Amino acid sequence: PTLVGSNAYDNTYNECWGFEVNGSEIAVIGSTAGTHFFDVTNPSTATEVAFVAGAYTGGGVIHRDYHDFNGYLYVVCDEGSSSTLQIIDISNLPDSVSTVYDSNVLLTTSHNIYIDTTSAKMYSCGTNGTMQVYSLNSPQNPILIYSYNTYVHDAYIINDIAYLNCGSNGLIIEDFTMVSTIGDQPTQLATFTSYPDAGYNHSGWLNENKTIYAMFDENHGYDVKILDVSDLNNISVLSIFNSGVDSQSMAHNGIIKGDLLFISYYHDGLRVFDISDPYNPIQTWEYDTYSSTNYAGYKGAWGVYPNLPSGNIIVSDMQTGLYVFQCGTPTSII
Repeated sequence: PTLVGSNAYDNTYNECWGFEVNGSEIAVIGSTAGTHFFDVTNPSTATEVAFVAGAYTGGGVIHRDYHDFNGYLYVVCDEGSSSTLQIIDISNLPDSVSTVYDSNVLLTTSHNIYIDTTSAKMYSCGTNGTMQVYSLNSPQNPILIYSYNTYVHDAYIINDIAYLNCGSNGLIIEDFTMVSTIGDQPTQLATFTSYPDAGYNHSGWLNENKTIYAMFDENHGYDVKILDVSDLNNISVLSIFNSGVDSQSMAHNGIIKGDLLFISYYHDGLRVFDISDPYNPIQTWEYDTYSSTNYAGYKGAWGVYPNLPSGNIIVSDMQTGLYVFQCGTPTSII
Protein backbone atom coordinates (compact mmCIF):
# COMPACT_ATOMS: atom_id res chain seq x y z
CA PRO A 1 0.00 0.00 0.00
CA THR A 2 2.97 2.36 0.34
CA LEU A 3 4.03 1.91 -3.31
CA VAL A 4 3.34 4.68 -5.82
CA GLY A 5 2.70 4.61 -9.54
CA SER A 6 5.05 6.16 -12.06
CA ASN A 7 4.45 9.76 -13.06
CA ALA A 8 4.49 8.74 -16.74
CA TYR A 9 2.13 5.74 -16.90
CA ASP A 10 0.87 5.31 -13.34
CA ASN A 11 2.51 1.87 -13.33
CA THR A 12 3.54 0.73 -9.87
CA TYR A 13 5.01 -2.48 -11.32
CA ASN A 14 7.13 -3.40 -14.32
CA GLU A 15 9.22 -6.43 -15.34
CA CYS A 16 9.11 -9.94 -13.90
CA TRP A 17 11.57 -12.84 -13.86
CA GLY A 18 11.83 -16.26 -12.25
CA PHE A 19 14.18 -19.06 -11.20
CA GLU A 20 14.47 -22.12 -8.96
CA VAL A 21 16.87 -22.18 -6.01
CA ASN A 22 17.21 -24.62 -3.11
CA GLY A 23 14.10 -26.46 -4.28
CA SER A 24 11.95 -23.33 -4.24
CA GLU A 25 10.47 -21.45 -7.19
CA ILE A 26 11.02 -17.71 -6.92
CA ALA A 27 9.15 -14.98 -8.79
CA VAL A 28 10.72 -11.52 -9.11
CA ILE A 29 8.80 -8.35 -9.91
CA GLY A 30 10.03 -4.78 -10.13
CA SER A 31 8.22 -1.77 -8.71
CA THR A 32 8.86 1.93 -8.32
CA ALA A 33 10.42 1.04 -4.95
CA GLY A 34 12.76 -1.76 -5.99
CA THR A 35 12.90 -5.53 -6.48
CA HIS A 36 10.47 -7.93 -4.79
CA PHE A 37 11.11 -11.67 -4.34
CA PHE A 38 8.19 -14.08 -3.88
CA ASP A 39 8.27 -17.77 -3.01
CA VAL A 40 5.70 -19.20 -5.45
CA THR A 41 6.54 -22.89 -4.97
CA ASN A 42 2.95 -23.25 -3.78
CA PRO A 43 1.20 -20.39 -5.58
CA SER A 44 -1.84 -20.48 -3.29
CA THR A 45 0.40 -19.55 -0.36
CA ALA A 46 2.82 -17.28 -2.24
CA THR A 47 4.56 -14.79 0.01
CA GLU A 48 7.16 -12.04 -0.34
CA VAL A 49 10.40 -13.37 1.11
CA ALA A 50 12.85 -10.57 0.27
CA PHE A 51 13.03 -7.01 -1.03
CA VAL A 52 15.92 -4.88 -2.29
CA ALA A 53 15.34 -1.14 -2.64
CA GLY A 54 16.43 0.47 -5.87
CA ALA A 55 19.15 3.11 -5.82
CA TYR A 56 16.54 5.35 -7.47
CA THR A 57 12.92 5.06 -6.31
CA GLY A 58 9.57 6.78 -6.51
CA GLY A 59 7.35 8.21 -9.22
CA GLY A 60 10.22 8.77 -11.66
CA VAL A 61 10.74 5.01 -12.08
CA ILE A 62 9.07 3.32 -15.06
CA HIS A 63 11.13 0.23 -15.68
CA ARG A 64 13.52 -2.19 -14.01
CA ASP A 65 14.94 -5.26 -15.71
CA TYR A 66 16.34 -8.60 -14.55
CA HIS A 67 18.36 -11.62 -15.54
CA ASP A 68 19.98 -14.27 -13.33
CA PHE A 69 23.33 -16.04 -13.76
CA ASN A 70 25.39 -18.38 -11.57
CA GLY A 71 23.47 -17.68 -8.38
CA TYR A 72 23.16 -13.92 -8.86
CA LEU A 73 20.34 -11.66 -10.03
CA TYR A 74 21.43 -8.68 -12.13
CA VAL A 75 19.22 -5.60 -11.79
CA VAL A 76 19.02 -2.34 -13.78
CA CYS A 77 16.70 0.65 -13.91
CA ASP A 78 15.90 2.77 -16.97
CA GLU A 79 15.47 6.05 -15.10
CA GLY A 80 17.22 8.23 -12.56
CA SER A 81 20.62 9.91 -12.35
CA SER A 82 21.27 7.97 -9.13
CA SER A 83 20.44 4.54 -10.59
CA THR A 84 22.98 1.73 -10.47
CA LEU A 85 23.74 -1.78 -11.60
CA GLN A 86 22.82 -4.07 -8.71
CA ILE A 87 24.04 -7.64 -8.32
CA ILE A 88 22.11 -9.66 -5.73
CA ASP A 89 23.25 -13.00 -4.28
CA ILE A 90 20.15 -15.23 -4.50
CA SER A 91 21.80 -18.48 -3.35
CA ASN A 92 20.19 -18.38 0.11
CA LEU A 93 16.61 -17.96 -1.04
CA PRO A 94 13.90 -18.43 0.05
CA ASP A 95 15.46 -17.36 3.36
CA SER A 96 17.32 -14.19 2.34
CA VAL A 97 19.22 -12.25 -0.32
CA SER A 98 22.29 -10.05 -0.11
CA THR A 99 23.43 -7.25 -2.40
CA VAL A 100 27.06 -7.82 -3.43
CA TYR A 101 27.39 -4.98 -5.96
CA ASP A 102 25.58 -1.64 -6.17
CA SER A 103 27.42 0.94 -8.27
CA ASN A 104 27.10 3.31 -11.23
CA VAL A 105 30.76 2.93 -12.21
CA LEU A 106 29.85 0.71 -15.19
CA LEU A 107 26.38 2.10 -15.94
CA THR A 108 23.72 4.32 -14.46
CA THR A 109 20.58 3.55 -16.46
CA SER A 110 19.75 0.67 -18.76
CA HIS A 111 16.48 -0.26 -20.44
CA ASN A 112 17.06 -4.00 -20.70
CA ILE A 113 19.72 -6.56 -19.93
CA TYR A 114 20.21 -9.99 -21.42
CA ILE A 115 22.82 -12.49 -20.23
CA ASP A 116 24.19 -15.04 -22.67
CA THR A 117 24.76 -17.80 -20.13
CA THR A 118 26.60 -19.88 -22.74
CA SER A 119 29.44 -17.34 -22.93
CA ALA A 120 29.10 -15.42 -19.62
CA LYS A 121 28.42 -12.05 -21.25
CA MET A 122 25.86 -9.45 -20.19
CA TYR A 123 24.37 -7.11 -22.79
CA SER A 124 23.01 -3.83 -21.45
CA CYS A 125 20.60 -2.21 -23.93
CA GLY A 126 19.74 1.47 -24.09
CA THR A 127 22.74 2.60 -22.05
CA ASN A 128 23.65 6.15 -23.12
CA GLY A 129 22.33 5.41 -26.62
CA THR A 130 24.51 2.30 -26.97
CA MET A 131 24.56 -1.37 -26.05
CA GLN A 132 27.32 -2.24 -23.59
CA VAL A 133 28.75 -5.77 -23.42
CA TYR A 134 30.30 -7.02 -20.17
CA SER A 135 32.25 -10.15 -19.31
CA LEU A 136 30.82 -12.05 -16.34
CA ASN A 137 33.71 -14.48 -16.01
CA SER A 138 33.87 -13.07 -12.49
CA PRO A 139 30.12 -12.75 -11.74
CA GLN A 140 30.53 -10.15 -8.98
CA ASN A 141 32.91 -8.05 -11.06
CA PRO A 142 31.56 -7.31 -14.55
CA ILE A 143 34.13 -5.97 -17.01
CA LEU A 144 33.19 -3.79 -20.00
CA ILE A 145 34.53 -5.39 -23.18
CA TYR A 146 32.59 -3.68 -25.98
CA SER A 147 30.35 -0.71 -26.74
CA TYR A 148 27.96 -1.20 -29.68
CA ASN A 149 27.25 2.28 -31.03
CA THR A 150 23.76 1.66 -32.35
CA TYR A 151 20.70 2.07 -30.15
CA VAL A 152 19.39 -1.35 -29.09
CA HIS A 153 16.08 -1.55 -27.23
CA ASP A 154 16.21 -5.25 -26.36
CA ALA A 155 18.10 -8.39 -27.33
CA TYR A 156 18.16 -12.18 -27.35
CA ILE A 157 21.60 -13.80 -27.37
CA ILE A 158 22.75 -17.41 -27.38
CA ASN A 159 26.19 -18.82 -28.20
CA ASP A 160 27.33 -15.24 -28.90
CA ILE A 161 24.77 -14.77 -31.72
CA ALA A 162 22.83 -11.61 -30.84
CA TYR A 163 19.36 -10.80 -32.20
CA LEU A 164 19.16 -7.05 -31.60
CA ASN A 165 15.88 -5.12 -31.61
CA CYS A 166 16.88 -1.66 -32.75
CA GLY A 167 13.66 0.34 -32.82
CA SER A 168 13.22 2.14 -36.14
CA ASN A 169 16.37 0.41 -37.45
CA GLY A 170 14.67 -2.98 -37.33
CA LEU A 171 16.30 -6.30 -36.45
CA ILE A 172 20.09 -6.62 -36.60
CA ILE A 173 21.91 -9.92 -36.01
CA GLU A 174 25.55 -9.84 -34.87
CA ASP A 175 28.12 -12.50 -34.00
CA PHE A 176 30.02 -11.59 -30.80
CA THR A 177 32.08 -14.81 -30.68
CA MET A 178 35.37 -12.97 -31.14
CA VAL A 179 34.54 -10.15 -28.71
CA SER A 180 36.35 -10.82 -25.44
CA THR A 181 38.28 -7.61 -24.78
CA ILE A 182 38.30 -3.92 -25.66
CA GLY A 183 39.15 -3.49 -29.36
CA ASP A 184 37.51 -6.70 -30.60
CA GLN A 185 34.67 -6.31 -33.10
CA PRO A 186 31.51 -8.35 -33.78
CA THR A 187 30.58 -9.64 -37.24
CA GLN A 188 27.25 -8.54 -38.70
CA LEU A 189 25.29 -11.54 -39.97
CA ALA A 190 22.02 -9.96 -41.12
CA THR A 191 19.67 -7.00 -41.02
CA PHE A 192 15.90 -7.15 -41.42
CA THR A 193 13.99 -3.92 -41.85
CA SER A 194 11.33 -4.52 -44.51
CA TYR A 195 8.40 -6.60 -43.28
CA PRO A 196 4.62 -6.25 -42.68
CA ASP A 197 3.68 -3.85 -39.88
CA ALA A 198 7.26 -2.66 -39.51
CA GLY A 199 7.27 -0.14 -36.68
CA TYR A 200 9.30 0.20 -33.49
CA ASN A 201 11.22 -3.08 -33.38
CA HIS A 202 10.88 -3.75 -29.66
CA SER A 203 11.78 -7.31 -28.68
CA GLY A 204 11.90 -10.92 -29.82
CA TRP A 205 12.63 -14.52 -28.84
CA LEU A 206 14.30 -17.48 -30.59
CA ASN A 207 13.02 -21.05 -30.36
CA GLU A 208 15.18 -23.93 -29.09
CA ASN A 209 15.99 -25.13 -32.61
CA LYS A 210 17.18 -21.63 -33.56
CA THR A 211 14.96 -21.66 -36.64
CA ILE A 212 11.91 -19.64 -35.54
CA TYR A 213 11.99 -16.13 -34.12
CA ALA A 214 8.96 -14.30 -32.70
CA MET A 215 9.19 -10.52 -33.06
CA PHE A 216 7.18 -7.69 -31.52
CA ASP A 217 6.87 -4.12 -32.83
CA GLU A 218 5.67 -1.86 -30.02
CA ASN A 219 2.98 0.06 -31.90
CA HIS A 220 -0.75 0.12 -31.21
CA GLY A 221 -2.56 -2.18 -33.63
CA TYR A 222 0.57 -3.84 -35.07
CA ASP A 223 0.74 -7.62 -35.48
CA VAL A 224 3.18 -10.13 -33.98
CA LYS A 225 5.55 -11.69 -36.56
CA ILE A 226 6.91 -15.23 -36.81
CA LEU A 227 10.17 -15.30 -38.77
CA ASP A 228 12.08 -18.15 -40.38
CA VAL A 229 15.70 -17.48 -39.35
CA SER A 230 17.15 -20.87 -40.33
CA ASP A 231 19.05 -19.09 -43.12
CA LEU A 232 20.20 -15.64 -42.01
CA ASN A 233 20.84 -14.73 -45.63
CA ASN A 234 17.18 -15.26 -46.40
CA ILE A 235 15.02 -14.28 -43.40
CA SER A 236 11.31 -14.48 -44.16
CA VAL A 237 8.01 -13.79 -42.40
CA LEU A 238 5.97 -16.97 -42.01
CA SER A 239 2.93 -15.44 -40.33
CA ILE A 240 1.52 -12.33 -38.66
CA PHE A 241 -1.22 -12.41 -36.04
CA ASN A 242 -2.70 -10.64 -33.02
CA SER A 243 -4.84 -11.17 -29.93
CA GLY A 244 -8.05 -10.55 -31.84
CA VAL A 245 -9.35 -8.23 -29.13
CA ASP A 246 -9.10 -4.65 -30.39
CA SER A 247 -7.75 -2.77 -33.39
CA GLN A 248 -5.37 -0.96 -31.00
CA SER A 249 -4.09 -4.03 -29.15
CA MET A 250 -0.31 -4.14 -28.71
CA ALA A 251 2.06 -6.95 -27.78
CA HIS A 252 4.92 -6.10 -25.41
CA ASN A 253 7.23 -9.01 -24.53
CA GLY A 254 7.17 -12.68 -25.47
CA ILE A 255 9.00 -15.92 -24.72
CA ILE A 256 8.93 -19.15 -26.74
CA LYS A 257 8.87 -22.40 -24.76
CA GLY A 258 8.59 -25.54 -26.86
CA ASP A 259 5.75 -25.01 -29.31
CA LEU A 260 4.12 -22.27 -27.24
CA LEU A 261 4.59 -18.52 -27.46
CA PHE A 262 3.75 -16.68 -24.23
CA ILE A 263 3.05 -12.95 -24.70
CA SER A 264 2.45 -10.17 -22.20
CA TYR A 265 -0.01 -8.30 -24.39
CA TYR A 266 -0.38 -5.00 -22.49
CA HIS A 267 -4.13 -4.18 -22.25
CA ASP A 268 -5.10 -7.76 -23.24
CA GLY A 269 -3.15 -9.49 -20.45
CA LEU A 270 -1.53 -12.89 -20.95
CA ARG A 271 -1.94 -14.47 -24.40
CA VAL A 272 -0.56 -17.89 -25.35
CA PHE A 273 -0.24 -19.17 -28.94
CA ASP A 274 0.51 -22.64 -30.25
CA ILE A 275 3.16 -22.07 -32.96
CA SER A 276 3.82 -25.73 -33.79
CA ASP A 277 2.66 -24.72 -37.26
CA PRO A 278 4.49 -21.38 -37.62
CA TYR A 279 2.41 -20.56 -40.69
CA ASN A 280 -0.78 -20.73 -38.62
CA PRO A 281 -0.36 -19.77 -34.94
CA ILE A 282 -3.42 -20.61 -32.83
CA GLN A 283 -4.38 -18.74 -29.67
CA THR A 284 -5.01 -21.36 -26.98
CA TRP A 285 -5.09 -19.52 -23.63
CA GLU A 286 -5.78 -16.01 -22.40
CA TYR A 287 -6.22 -14.14 -19.14
CA ASP A 288 -6.92 -10.42 -19.13
CA THR A 289 -5.04 -8.85 -16.21
CA TYR A 290 -6.24 -5.34 -17.07
CA SER A 291 -10.00 -4.78 -17.15
CA SER A 292 -10.20 -1.33 -18.77
CA THR A 293 -11.20 -1.17 -22.44
CA ASN A 294 -9.33 2.11 -22.96
CA TYR A 295 -6.36 1.28 -25.22
CA ALA A 296 -4.60 4.63 -24.99
CA GLY A 297 -1.04 4.62 -23.72
CA TYR A 298 0.74 1.69 -22.11
CA LYS A 299 -1.05 -0.29 -19.41
CA GLY A 300 -1.65 -3.91 -18.45
CA ALA A 301 0.60 -6.96 -18.76
CA TRP A 302 4.26 -5.93 -19.01
CA GLY A 303 6.30 -9.09 -18.52
CA VAL A 304 5.94 -12.87 -18.76
CA TYR A 305 8.19 -15.71 -17.60
CA PRO A 306 7.14 -19.34 -18.36
CA ASN A 307 10.38 -21.20 -17.56
CA LEU A 308 9.88 -22.33 -13.96
CA PRO A 309 10.47 -26.09 -13.49
CA SER A 310 6.81 -26.57 -12.52
CA GLY A 311 5.62 -25.04 -15.79
CA ASN A 312 3.79 -22.30 -13.90
CA ILE A 313 3.82 -18.91 -15.60
CA ILE A 314 4.73 -15.58 -14.00
CA VAL A 315 3.11 -12.41 -15.35
CA SER A 316 3.54 -8.82 -14.20
CA ASP A 317 0.79 -6.27 -14.72
CA MET A 318 1.78 -2.61 -14.63
CA GLN A 319 -1.14 -1.61 -12.44
CA THR A 320 -2.17 -4.75 -10.52
CA GLY A 321 1.07 -6.61 -9.82
CA LEU A 322 2.15 -10.24 -9.82
CA TYR A 323 0.21 -13.19 -11.23
CA VAL A 324 1.00 -16.91 -11.35
CA PHE A 325 -0.81 -19.06 -13.91
CA GLN A 326 -1.04 -22.68 -14.95
CA CYS A 327 -2.09 -23.73 -18.44
CA GLY A 328 -3.97 -27.02 -18.63
CA THR A 329 -5.18 -28.84 -21.73
CA PRO A 330 -7.16 -26.53 -24.01
CA THR A 331 -10.65 -27.77 -24.72
CA SER A 332 -11.41 -25.16 -27.37
CA ILE A 333 -9.72 -22.48 -29.42
CA ILE A 334 -10.19 -19.00 -28.02
